[in-house]
Amino acid sequence: MSADSTSFQRPEPPYYAVIITTLPSGEDPEGYADANRRMGPLSAKWPGYLGRESESGPDGRDLLVVYYSDAESIASWKADPEHLEVQRLGRERWYASYSVEVARVERAYGFRRD
Repeated sequence: MSADSTSFQRPEPPYYAVIITTLPSGEDPEGYADANRRMGPLSAKWPGYLGRESESGPDGRDLLVVYYSDAESIASWKADPEHLEVQRLGRERWYASYSVEVARVERAYGFRRD
């Protein structure tokens, strides 16, 4: 996954992950790139924002994970008027499908070879 910052480190749990999977419709991409660029800074403006990672698959699917410290910050981001407008345009023009999952991360571990 590519992070929005090379120094992005996930926090110690608990934290929240908003997992967004999209499949572009292939139709009417006008405005999509600009809207996509604006959503990164918009999602980061809420106090509980922790970071984001994204990945694009060979089938055109995009996976975005946005991390927040609390559910209230997620609700604020979801209710933002600009975000609501981009969601509407996504349903009407840009996406064949999308799914959103919100998860509370209780435990996390990993391995990194130096």
